[in-house]
Amino acid sequence: QVQLVESGGGSVQAGDSLNVSCTASEGTLNTYPVGWFRQAPGMEREFVAAISWSGDSTDYADSVKGRFTVSRDSANNTVYLRMDSLKPEDSAVYYCAALYSPSPTLVIVSPWTYSYWGQGTQVTVSS
Repeated sequence: QVQLVESGGGSVQAGDSLNVSCTASEGTLNTYPVGWFRQAPGMEREFVAAISWSGDSTDYADSVKGRFTVSRDSANNTVYLRMDSLKPEDSAVYYCAALYSPSPTLVIVSPWTYSYWGQGTQVTVSS
């Protein structure tokens, strides 16, 4: 079992960048694929990005492809999401999620598959 904590959210202007982080405060993420999801008020939670536990495989939602980058640092037990060229429609609470897997290349994009979730970090983008 792992406990996940997101950080790095905040309020920015359109076009700015933010780096949000997902850290395992307990346990390790080194053998867990990790996904990023977001949820805006009145909206369903949607997939944003995911990364395998090897770090070699990634996937992105079409809405963020080319603007967001997911990466991981095993030494720091952390997964990062860099968000560039932010738009107002990116405003949401961003969550990270993890699931143990023996496969180093598995990438999970369905929120229903993940077992562990953080509490989320708020990202607000103003015009």
